[in-house]
Amino acid sequence: MGILLAIQGAASQGVLWGIMALGLYITFKVLDFADLTVDGSFALGGSVTAVLLVNGWNPFLSLLIAFIAGGISGIITGLLHTKLEIPGILAGILTMIALYSINIRIMGQANTPLLGVDTVMSFFEETMGMNRTLSSLVVGVLFSVVIILIMYWFFGTELGSAIRATGNNEKMVRAQGVNTDNMKIIGLMLSNALVALSGAMVAQSQGYGDVGMGTGTIVIGLASIIIGEVIFGARFSFWYRLLSVVLGSVVYRIIISVVLQLGLKSTDLKLLTAIIVAAALALPVLKKRIKTQTPKGGSSC
Repeated sequence: MGILLAIQGAASQGVLWGIMALGLYITFKVLDFADLTVDGSFALGGSVTAVLLVNGWNPFLSLLIAFIAGGISGIITGLLHTKLEIPGILAGILTMIALYSINIRIMGQANTPLLGVDTVMSFFEETMGMNRTLSSLVVGVLFSVVIILIMYWFFGTELGSAIRATGNNEKMVRAQGVNTDNMKIIGLMLSNALVALSGAMVAQSQGYGDVGMGTGTIVIGLASIIIGEVIFGARFSFWYRLLSVVLGSVVYRIIISVVLQLGLKSTDLKLLTAIIVAAALALPVLKKRIKTQTPKGGSSC
């Protein structure tokens, strides 16, 4: 029973973190940009929504403002990279470091509790009689479905296609007259906006905003994307790939939860995450090697 309850809780958190993985998917898979801003923008979303809720703001409006704040952080990374020609990975690190101090400035402290404060989750608890775990799951599923539909539509538009083409072949797209710098900035803006939205939702779910809540976000997001690709594959259409990212996040959280229930120390989570990511990355390579080494049927004389 303990494991079943843990799986339910892990699924609810996995869906909320899956929105972060969707944002990371834009930079790493669509734009082919190694963006490390997400560790800071995730905590930025949590910090913004925590301060707004404590000051009596509407929970849904606080999510919107957190979304906008995350988009601004993505724009800053994009400007550092495109206008100042700072390497992408370094531009993300610079913004991430700056956001640590900014998040403390926003909250005025390292942690802001949300005890007794109205949140999106408490709204569903009161109106539908749900507990916190179930309300977090419902909210996460609703937001994930809407975001996947919007992303599927957007990346089918001319602008979205230009962003995808920039990630595939930047030189060719530039030759067609597309401003690839603007495409990168827009992609980074959307990515970090979704990451911050996820951070805001996680903060409302867990009941506090913390300056360190984004630590390791990049690894968790990559693990979700890779696990989703390995387990569910890249079948069908673009919408399925986006769905597999969210499902990969849920699977990742369930694996972590079950292993903890079986007795693993919480201090070993980073090691476990590294092993999971390494195994997920190695699995397609091992499958390919096994296929190439397996002798074909029949014999030749």
